[in-house]
Amino acid sequence: MALGRVLTLVITTTDDKVEKVIAAANEASREHPMRIIVINNVSDANQTVPLNAELRLGGDAGASEVILLNASDELVGDPQGLINGLLLPDAPMVAWWPDAAPLRMSETSLGRVAGHRIADTITASNPVELLRILAEAYEPGDVDLGWTRITQWRGLLAATLDTGIDLGISSAKVSGALDNSAPILLAAWLRSELNVPVELALEGKSELGNIIRAEIMTNSGPIVLERTEPGFARLEQPGQPDHAISLPLRGLGDCLTEELRRLDADIVFGRVLTEGIPLLVAESELI
Repeated sequence: MALGRVLTLVITTTDDKVEKVIAAANEASREHPMRIIVINNVSDANQTVPLNAELRLGGDAGASEVILLNASDELVGDPQGLINGLLLPDAPMVAWWPDAAPLRMSETSLGRVAGHRIADTITASNPVELLRILAEAYEPGDVDLGWTRITQWRGLLAATLDTGIDLGISSAKVSGALDNSAPILLAAWLRSELNVPVELALEGKSELGNIIRAEIMTNSGPIVLERTEPGFARLEQPGQPDHAISLPLRGLGDCLTEELRRLDADIVFGRVLTEGIPLLVAESELI
């Protein structure tokens, strides 16, 4: 049954989100055939036995095999004991907490075994505080899907700066949704990479997405990447006509697929988390 599987993905979640995260993992399995083990914490009130298991193969499991462990509160307290006999031999293990990740992922029983540990700060009630805690506890191999969600923004902005000449960058500004980690991580990346002051403008949620606008001030004028509608953005550069750019809103499965492409430490994310976030917090009036 393990033939052709390249990794084991262990997901810890709750009953109200289990099908959503399984669907995302199945989508990712089209590119990364894997064994998916889901530890689903089912309320004791809804479970008559401490543990029941379900095996999904074929159409219900994409290019993966899904082992769903519906476990009581007591058994979830020992996740390593639940999965010990189910891990693929000689294959890397990835741990994913799509809900509230442990504050010190690498120190958990799953985190000590997993070479890659995935959190998701996008829905945190206080993303700044959570990112600060994750920064303090960071170990190579830790990553955040909030970071993965801004890959396209980072790529487009980096391309505008890759001119081979000194642009004379003096400052930057990021506008986006309040109580969302995406604009904070983008601002921290700009602060870390450009070493200039970065202003944050955060307000309520928008149907356009979590990040609305990023602006980089140069000697020749502003570089602006601004979302104009879901899926599209406007790119403004000094001395050039404005361009309409494809900038799709990313789904959970798409982000997970990207994250599983590399299982080594993300050095840039580590630097942004441990250096960019503290600088941004110290200098911003909003956070």
